[in-house]
Amino acid sequence: MYASIRCTRIFLGKLPYLDYLRVLQTSSAHVYLTYPFVMSWSLPEAMAAGCPLIASDTSPVREVIRHGEHGWRVDFFDTDTLVKQRHTVLDTPDAQLPLRRQAREHVQTHYSQTQGRQAWLTLLND
Repeated sequence: MYASIRCTRIFLGKLPYLDYLRVLQTSSAHVYLTYPFVMSWSLPEAMAAGCPLIASDTSPVREVIRHGEHGWRVDFFDTDTLVKQRHTVLDTPDAQLPLRRQAREHVQTHYSQTQGRQAWLTLLND
């Protein structure tokens, strides 16, 4: 049985960018589900904000999140595991701190503007 968790869902509508970042920074978890196409900018954005991540275990996500190191990956169709992982993340916020730090460091190191610009220049010059 899971501990009782108060889950608040607030639909904020369109937000100014800095307000959006504050929401990510103060969120208890970011559930990112994609199947199986491309990864959107919101995943590295949540990582950079230090938001605890629970993401679908699909190809684009595997490129960015190492399970148990930068966040948690769950099978896209396994809702029971998704719910269990969400409860674990919400029940153990202190245990998520190393993952939050590592996710932020990973995205800063590998997905910065400088890294992206250099990758484009390399591609264009080849």
